[in-house]
Amino acid sequence: MRSRKWAFIAVLALVAASLAIVGCGGGDEDDEAAAEDLTPVTLQSKWVVQAQFAGYYAAVDQGFYEDEGLDVTIRAGGPDIVPEQVVAGGQAEFGINWLDSLLATRDQGQGLVNIAQVFTRSGMTEVTWKDTGLDEITKLEGKKVGVWLGGNEHKLFAALTKNGLDPQQDVEIVAQPFDMNLFLSREVDAAAAMTYNELAQVLEVENPDTGELYTEEELNVFRMSELGTGALEDGIFVREDWIADTENQDVAKRFLKASFRGWIYCRDNPDSCVDIVLENGPTLGAGHQAWQMNEINDLIWPAPLGVGIMDPESFEITNQIATDYKIIKTPATDDAYRTDIAEAALAELEDEDTTGEDWEKPEVEVTPGGE
Repeated sequence: MRSRKWAFIAVLALVAASLAIVGCGGGDEDDEAAAEDLTPVTLQSKWVVQAQFAGYYAAVDQGFYEDEGLDVTIRAGGPDIVPEQVVAGGQAEFGINWLDSLLATRDQGQGLVNIAQVFTRSGMTEVTWKDTGLDEITKLEGKKVGVWLGGNEHKLFAALTKNGLDPQQDVEIVAQPFDMNLFLSREVDAAAAMTYNELAQVLEVENPDTGELYTEEELNVFRMSELGTGALEDGIFVREDWIADTENQDVAKRFLKASFRGWIYCRDNPDSCVDIVLENGPTLGAGHQAWQMNEINDLIWPAPLGVGIMDPESFEITNQIATDYKIIKTPATDDAYRTDIAEAALAELEDEDTTGEDWEKPEVEVTPGGE
């Protein structure tokens, strides 16, 4: 009897194991079927993997895109990649770039349109050393002023002009590389710095006179947004002919909804988003990415109209700068952007805080070298 009993138990075990194997196989098939049901789309980023784009990487990591039936591939950018060209050529459905760059592409006849303005304000600044006494932008007359050229100089030129200085005659413009070495060695009197990147590069360096890291108290920081020349930066755009299709409008709405959830997640969980960014591209140190995440949140939140909604007044400021500095030959019209798709996405996020009205910027500790 005992041998028959154990034989029976052995048979049951084999049956259970077989069922388990069949169950696992079915699960894989179900997963493959679910993956096939997702709509594949590509997002072309403006730059390399960094916290500037954390919301999109978070939306992938947290499954927000998948929740909307999308399989999103994020293509990293770089110095030789123009997002408008990638989207116009059909290699990506969505792109990220500064608004004046988009307007320039439209001015050249390319049918692209902004569908979500994620950054509410500009992160560009011009910095000087406090000990120089250059504490007002008007004092830059006759000084060496560094800025990135190739289209990145227009906000600064607009600020100088607004304050009575001719950028071509009243200051000496110096072509600035994408680092702060000229400023740190005092080879220029002022330098361009994004709040989320180059400003931190200065603060992460040791002051040789004190042995301590430089502090913001040792700098004058002229913010373009406070000077009234803060042309809008990171916005999401698509091809006009692509978005004309009603099915693609639905895809875009779902993409924006998930992306907005990603940015809300990064506002409320910045440390987690820094980890997500580092997992996708550890090209910058954790300390630098933490600073950048905090500053990026500051450019997005609060978003009085709701995250992603274009502010008409800010659009006009950008449009005026693009016109004045001949980025575009003729002023852009309001059809350069649309808000209906972002508004539809926000309508489905009514249980989320989409304005961040109560968000307050925390302090983030600067680390040596951004490590």
